[in-house]
Amino acid sequence: MPSQKSFRTKQKLARAQKQNRPIPQWIRLRTGNTIRYNAKRRHWRKTRIGL
Repeated sequence: MPSQKSFRTKQKLARAQKQNRPIPQWIRLRTGNTIRYNAKRRHWRKTRIGL
C-alpha cells in the first residue's frame, strides 16, 4: 500500500476500519443473545480487503 493513496482507496480503507468492530452489548440484549458476535470481523493479517 503506497503512502500516497487516492481518495477512493482511503475511503474504502476507512469504511473497512469502521465495520471491523464487535457488536454493541445492547444488541445482544435486544436480540435475546441470538446474535453473539460479529461474523464479519476481519483480521488485518489473515484476510485481505481486496483493493
